[in-house]
Amino acid sequence: MIERRVVITGVGAVCSLGLDVETIWRAVVAGCSGVTTISGFDASGYTSRIAAEIKEWDPTRWMDRKDARRMDRFVQLAMAASRMALDDAKLEITDYNRDRIGVHIGFLIDGIATTEEQSRTLLDRGPSRVSPFLIPGIICDMSAGMVSIMLGARGPNSCTVTACATGANCIGDATEVIRRGDADAMVAGGSEAAVTPLTMAGFASARTLSTRNDEPERASRPFDADRDGFVMGEGGSIVLVEALEHAQARGARIYAEVAGYGSTGDAYHITSPRPDGEGAVRAMQLALERAGQGPEDVDYINAHGTSTRLNDKCETAAIKLAFGERAYRIPVSSTKSTTAHLLGAAGSIEAIFCALAIRDGVIPPTVNYETPDPECDLDYVPNHYRRADVRVAMSNSFGFGGHNATLVLRKVEE
Repeated sequence: MIERRVVITGVGAVCSLGLDVETIWRAVVAGCSGVTTISGFDASGYTSRIAAEIKEWDPTRWMDRKDARRMDRFVQLAMAASRMALDDAKLEITDYNRDRIGVHIGFLIDGIATTEEQSRTLLDRGPSRVSPFLIPGIICDMSAGMVSIMLGARGPNSCTVTACATGANCIGDATEVIRRGDADAMVAGGSEAAVTPLTMAGFASARTLSTRNDEPERASRPFDADRDGFVMGEGGSIVLVEALEHAQARGARIYAEVAGYGSTGDAYHITSPRPDGEGAVRAMQLALERAGQGPEDVDYINAHGTSTRLNDKCETAAIKLAFGERAYRIPVSSTKSTTAHLLGAAGSIEAIFCALAIRDGVIPPTVNYETPDPECDLDYVPNHYRRADVRVAMSNSFGFGGHNATLVLRKVEE
């Protein structure tokens, strides 16, 4: 069987920088930060009081008010981004094609806002007052399930959860579904709405969050020597991946080809990456091998780049091991410096940024890069975007539990 080529034909996203992809992309390229002081709850007693929140969220722009009230915010974000991606792709789902279009959407922390709210209801008012929509609001598959229902997509429907690698794994796994012939198109990506009291307290207790509370916009600073932790963000980011021949037959616009996908495990530690970066190296090498590309072909790497001491150092080491001397000549940037860390939606929004870098010939910057770190010595495109002919882009995503996912996107010639 000849494997089918898979391309991205639609993109959709919402985050603190905007409620559509083009607005977000302009902000990322300009180096704007979406990080502010938390307004969703009183965080005055927290060590970290900053996050990248969506300040004015109205789910009824994309769904019925009654349905929105029954959904956790992470499901709402996934549904909005999915609707945008399908509209962007100009793909109409009908009785003729609905069985060949599927959904693969994940997240990191499911329904935490609903869990916190209903836990308070249980303690204050008793079990009889707990909402009957609690379970549908928090179970793992609900983003994928609700998007499938909204769109009428009856193809393969599933949910991958691999911590901060989730969005990338969902796109990669959806690509494999199409390659093996089980679908012609897949709605894929991740969503996250975990800027809540309990989640913020948990990450703060683990000492993973930045405490640069007086300068929120400067807090996410990947690869900078003065980085002190990551910044939480929320959002939804979805792509429509489609078999190349299917896209061409309907005259679809193509952003990029999902040419390669690598997924590996560290088998090392619950939260820390392997110091030698071995798992990340294998993910990058597998993605390049699957794409039929070599280290010399990569024009841009969108790094996982969380702004934590361990991740940035280990990812830098892994890139150098995977690319050798070529590593020093590849532009590497972390867009988490602008969006903050979208957790389960990070890998998919960063794949979108790679597709747009290919489309526009623009490499987004790593902002807040001020003090070089001797252990992070690559070209991080500091503070200002760069014009470049990007034909092959790589996106790295790594997660707690030792999950590593790498996507290689490639320009499709006219």
